[in-house]
Amino acid sequence: MTKLEWVLKSKIIAIVRGLAPEHMLKLAGALYDGGIDLMEVTFAQASPQTWRATAEAIHAVSDSFRGKMLIGAGTVLTEEQLMLAKNAGAEYIVTPNTNAALIGKVKENGMLSFPGAFTPSEIVEAYEAGADAVKVFPAGNVGPAYIKAIKAPLSHIPLLAVGGVNEKNAADFLRAGCCGIGVGGNLVNKNWIEAGEWEKIIALAKEYRKAVECNG
Repeated sequence: MTKLEWVLKSKIIAIVRGLAPEHMLKLAGALYDGGIDLMEVTFAQASPQTWRATAEAIHAVSDSFRGKMLIGAGTVLTEEQLMLAKNAGAEYIVTPNTNAALIGKVKENGMLSFPGAFTPSEIVEAYEAGADAVKVFPAGNVGPAYIKAIKAPLSHIPLLAVGGVNEKNAADFLRAGCCGIGVGGNLVNKNWIEAGEWEKIIALAKEYRKAVECNG
């Protein structure tokens, strides 16, 4: 199974932002126990001093869950972040925008590229630049109907719904034509993490998995 086939089969990417390194491995374990084996660790653009710690977190999870989970880097805007992620073991790069030059660099380095786009023109631009799938962001603001409308003329382009996706509407986005979803705070609940309530994350991850398997 290729890396892209893995993503398309699993469908759910858990997006992790601003999490303390000591919680990262336990979170990955909880997600995995709940049936989610794709995890995106994001860079904080306003805090360059944290970028190496982000890369270290990617490396720790990638190394500990090798063969079990596919780990990527999110909110990547620069080639410096791209290389930090690659050297840490990231298998895919997720960006909030469409940057053709950066997409090209991602592909040159042998990683999957999931750039963010919103309009039909941006989606086509991202795909023609080499994107493996295009992240429609923020999807929750426009809903599954927008995805369905976009997919009518652009049925050949794989789309990921990110932003405002939860366990209740996940299946709707898949039925509208998305090949997968990205979920952040609606799944990776920081209060639960800080309280060590891993069983709640496991249970919610299972809800997402059930929604995807039964209705996607």
